[in-house]
Amino acid sequence: MNSPIIQLLVLAGIAVFLILRLRGVLGTREGFEKPPVARPEPSSRIGKPEFDVIEGGPDLDITDHVNEGSVSAKALASMKRVDPSFNVSEFLGGARGAYEMILMAFEKGDLDEIVPFISEDVYEAFASVVDERQRQGLTIDAKFIGISDMKLVAAEFDDATNEAEVSVQFKSEMTSIVRDSAGDIIEGSEKEIKRQKDTWTFARKMDAGDPNWRLVATGD
Repeated sequence: MNSPIIQLLVLAGIAVFLILRLRGVLGTREGFEKPPVARPEPSSRIGKPEFDVIEGGPDLDITDHVNEGSVSAKALASMKRVDPSFNVSEFLGGARGAYEMILMAFEKGDLDEIVPFISEDVYEAFASVVDERQRQGLTIDAKFIGISDMKLVAAEFDDATNEAEVSVQFKSEMTSIVRDSAGDIIEGSEKEIKRQKDTWTFARKMDAGDPNWRLVATGD
């Protein structure tokens, strides 16, 4: 066999060998394949999406409850400036609990337990009603059902004294039975649901060490 032919056969064998090796390493591609996409690095805070903080943007804790730029919004912002720990949503959660506690204490005529949470003026107003009931021999059996709606209706802040006031409107449901000295029902029923609307104003000095708000006024 001629030498050139032998050389061609040897080179062809080497080429086939290299092709087979490359296919074994790289695999085969058919048609169009999307380029590989790099896997993102896992976040150090799993389950928490990343948000860009926009400096100077609206405070959602405020604008979720009052109109942006309103007098109440500015007052709430001032409260936060003086006391950075103040949170409007958390305040409203506390106000919800305080409303039920204070209202039921008033209905039952047991004001001693709520003295730390009401102003002197509110205490005197509540006490006068309780005393009049006792004078007439009346007792009240009340059951609180729940709050159907509540909203922040006004906020004020005094920059000179750091005194803050926040007014909240509550719509609630309860049953109330009034009995005379003989125990007879003279008003209400266990099946009759009483619906009422109250607007309560809570106050606090924002730079004081005491974080508790006090009820300072009531109205419809």
